[in-house]
This record gives sequence, C-alpha cells and structure tokens, in this order.
Amino acid sequence: MRGDTEKEKRKRGRPRQFEPARVLEAVRNVFVEKGYSGASLDDLAAAAGLNRPSLYAAFGDKEQLYIETLRLYGARSVQRLGELLARGEPIEERLTTVYKAAIALYSAPPLHAGCMIVNTAATAATTHPAIAEAARALRVETEAIFERAFAGCVARRELPGEPSPSARAKLATAMLDTLAVRARLGESAASLEAFAQEALALVCVI
Repeated sequence: MRGDTEKEKRKRGRPRQFEPARVLEAVRNVFVEKGYSGASLDDLAAAAGLNRPSLYAAFGDKEQLYIETLRLYGARSVQRLGELLARGEPIEERLTTVYKAAIALYSAPPLHAGCMIVNTAATAATTHPAIAEAARALRVETEAIFERAFAGCVARRELPGEPSPSARAKLATAMLDTLAVRARLGESAASLEAFAQEALALVCVI
C-alpha cells in the first residue's frame, strides 16, 4: 500500500528466524518442569533461544504462549490417539497400545512429566479462564475419540450397549489422567503398565 512506511515494509517482509513448533516444544519442557506460575519469562525465553521482545512478538503474553503450547501438545496427542484407536485389533489390544504409548511419554526421563493438562493446566486453570477453556476443549476432543471407538465396538457387537460408549470414554480418559499423576509421582513404567492392564477389565467390561 502507498501509505506504508519503509520500516513497516521491512518488518512485514522479514522472515522468522525460528520454527514456532520447536519453540513451543522447548517452552513446554519449562512449563512441565516448573508449572505455569513457576515458569518465568526469562526461563521461557532462554529455553526458546529468543529474547523476551521476540517471544512477545511471536506468541503474545505468557498466558497465550502457554495456550499455544498446550494446543500443540494436545493436537499431537489427539492425532496419535485417533490413529491408535482406528486400528483393526480388538478394543482391548488398541487400548493397551494407547496406554503403553501414554506411559512411555509420561514416564520419559529426566522430567517424568506426566500429562500437560493434568499436571500444569489443571492448576493454572483456577486463575486463568482462557487456559481452563483450552484444556476443556482438549478433554472434550479426547473423550469424543474414545467414544467413537466404543460406539464402533457396540455397532459390531463386540461390546454391549451398557455401559454406554460415553461412560466408557470418560473412564478411559480418566485412566490416562490417573497414569499421568502416578508417573509424575515417580511410579515406574512397569508398575503403570500393570495397573493399566488391570483397569482394562473395567473399561471393557462386558
């Protein structure tokens, strides 16, 4: 546009010198390790490899940075969950694969981070409604994927209609939450896998 200043043109045409996904993954580790409140802007900028003004310019304030990080984490988790539950094996086998994958993520050293929603968003949500809304949206999407998988089992008569697919989905999701908390408290991956196998009898009760 004719009214644009040379400074504006240079700013608009200047390429970003970083990959947003890489930055969000880096700051996620800080949020997971220190929590939302404990993660300072200096901590986040250092992890991202950016100065604070650049971090602000790219992602907005700390709350928005956290939400963008949560959404990236959630999108990856939801995609992977959908892929695992779309397989053709019996539902017990698919859920075993889901829980093993979650345990591997939750228990990964050195952080034993658990789940970002359970271990950081749940605490921050009490004073940050926007974070609460982002976390709820991911929870709804997760339960919907589980529910579709259970509804398919009912349609194929692999499971009875009661408990309902919705009830099973809530229980399956709650199992992920429980595994995340236990992992964060230091329970071993082997112990978590044994616990998940015992819980499958409840999720897939006939």
